[in-house]
Amino acid sequence: MKNKVEIADIEVDYQVVYRKIKYPRLEIKTGNLILILPHGYNNHQELIEKHQKWIYNKISIINSSHTKKLHDRTEEELKILVESEISAIAYQMGVIPGKIGFRKMKVRWGSCDRDGNLKFNKMMKYLPENLIKYIIYHEMAHLLEFGHNTIFWNIIKSKYPHYSHLEDELSRYYFAIENYHKAYP
Repeated sequence: MKNKVEIADIEVDYQVVYRKIKYPRLEIKTGNLILILPHGYNNHQELIEKHQKWIYNKISIINSSHTKKLHDRTEEELKILVESEISAIAYQMGVIPGKIGFRKMKVRWGSCDRDGNLKFNKMMKYLPENLIKYIIYHEMAHLLEFGHNTIFWNIIKSKYPHYSHLEDELSRYYFAIENYHKAYP
């Protein structure tokens, strides 16, 4: 069931989903706010109020995505750029990645498995080079620290002290690319 709430000057549609979980959480992955709640949790309005600044910021990012210019790179050009950057970062970090692969992913820009294999989203071809390099560095950092913990984020901060701005830019581009593909399937 869809619900609506007004946060600042934005009307937000949201959906409530109950799952067998301990703590409530909010997600905005595909442009829709989803409240994922434990069974029996009935105070979703309070949860929205508590996190309205976060919701507003995420929705604002999505709404500003239409201003992003998509880059026109082939998949082959993307592969060359990624492999070159991986070589440079591997040398700097003193790590050896496993296999490198490319595929279309729904919600991730990249992944690193426990064997050190790296997978990258083919949609990165639309991103500016600085964001591609950030994604590669992010995935390569997992070769030093697998989880998204304090150690991992300190590795990221050592090269990208303002990485949260890059994460916001990636969100904007995600929605810009999604809208492009809706218009030109």
